[in-house]
Amino acid sequence: MANSASRLAMCCAALAALTATAAAQGTDQGLHLTRLATTPLGSEVTGLFLHGEDLFFNVQHPADNLTSEFNRATVGVVSNANFSASEMPLPKGHEKQIVKAALGDYQVLLQEGDFGEIGVIRGAGGVVRVSNDPDFNAYIPVSDSQGYLFTNWEDTPGGMSRVLLTRAADGAWTVDADSAMMIDFADVGGTWVNCFGTVSPWGTPLTSEELYFDNTADWNNPDYNGWGKPDDYADYLGRFPNPYRIGYIVEIKDPTGDPRPVKLTAMGRFSHENAVVMPDGKTVYLSDDGSRVVFFKFVADMPGDLSAGTLHAAKITQLGKPGSSASETSLQIDWIELAHTTSEEVESWVAEYDSVTPADYREGQTSYVSNEEIAAWAKGKAKDNRAAYLETRKAAVAKGATGEFRKMEGVNISLNSAADGTVPYMYMAMSEIGKGMSDGEGDIQLSPNKCGVVYRMELDGDFNVGMMVPAVAGGPYSGDGANPCHTDNISNPDNLLVMDDGTLLIGEDTGNHENNVLWAWTGDRS
Repeated sequence: MANSASRLAMCCAALAALTATAAAQGTDQGLHLTRLATTPLGSEVTGLFLHGEDLFFNVQHPADNLTSEFNRATVGVVSNANFSASEMPLPKGHEKQIVKAALGDYQVLLQEGDFGEIGVIRGAGGVVRVSNDPDFNAYIPVSDSQGYLFTNWEDTPGGMSRVLLTRAADGAWTVDADSAMMIDFADVGGTWVNCFGTVSPWGTPLTSEELYFDNTADWNNPDYNGWGKPDDYADYLGRFPNPYRIGYIVEIKDPTGDPRPVKLTAMGRFSHENAVVMPDGKTVYLSDDGSRVVFFKFVADMPGDLSAGTLHAAKITQLGKPGSSASETSLQIDWIELAHTTSEEVESWVAEYDSVTPADYREGQTSYVSNEEIAAWAKGKAKDNRAAYLETRKAAVAKGATGEFRKMEGVNISLNSAADGTVPYMYMAMSEIGKGMSDGEGDIQLSPNKCGVVYRMELDGDFNVGMMVPAVAGGPYSGDGANPCHTDNISNPDNLLVMDDGTLLIGEDTGNHENNVLWAWTGDRS
């Protein structure tokens, strides 16, 4: 008894010390923040991508009653962006209907429907829809003045456009209309809600499938009436879809030639927000969007090849008492190894479900991987590791990982500055602290924050992380008027971009600010 009590006292003392350290590091609530741009009413800030001094970003799904040129979804750029610009005031009057930027002039490059291609998603029967949801941008240069711009179109089914751009000496960009195309995803079974993404260290775009479909057992239920019905996807494919062919990170091979998508199934199937590859070319962190979701890490067998490796999931220990403020409470990470596989092995499992249709549905049963199979896998009693790769989130939780995160969004680094150690941080946007993170149960028991938090994770010499420290916390939240989250602070952060000098750019996806904001945060700059 005495030994147990002593160990408990030592444990509590260590926990208190860690908590005090985390609190001492401080969390910005409006500090070191500069409002650099706003987007029109109804729209999000998406597609943050920096090439040299040129910043690409998008106007996603603007309000349909705008009278400005921004009444269509827009992809644009600010050339020679002035990141040291003074804070921009909140927009007024007509300014609420346009992109307003302190950075410089915003040039419209593309809008939905341009050239009969941009955002136009075609399926087996022709045009399925014209998307107004541009998200991730990736500029892949072919020379000092030319390159291809890839843009995700976040829809069901999803899409990705590519155009050739030419930059003049003064920073003006020209779009080659004849080059405009949508990537053909037919050979990989299409994509579902192409969300955020990154570019790999070897120069290939990584687009993310955000699969909001939590219970695969309902996939072939003919009476299912939830969001994103499989029947919609069947119209696109021309056949009933196999759910295990969607929900992955997709790498675009040969991006400046004949672009070819490859689904990276060895990194798991869930609601991918994005994946970011570390400078070692092997370690990858993957965020999972939704409620009660999991943080993942993948370690490839070989640098530059994400088709084989080992998948891990985060187990969280909260360094603070239940109900602690999310703005002051760090989360310790321990990594649970799930399994090792290859994309070829996952493909062999996926193919077993290709022939399943609604005719196979039986009430109270499932045509897919069952909860019983997942439980057996977690106990080491399954015949193979398919549960870890086809039902990745459920499998991770069954293995002891924390499945409580609420609205996990972009995770990102500065590739150059992480490589040389000058900015040894990775950042993650948590759009909102709520539900599984604040329900008083499980590993995470924080007080709610409807305006969200951006977490900082320090990278060690091997690009591992073991702590999530709140860096920027939104709020306060009033619940009133057009701006329930305070206008001098972030609200529901989504896209993140880390600059080489340590500046963090934060794009909002919020209904709690009348006009969504692009912020610069300099709290970690030396």
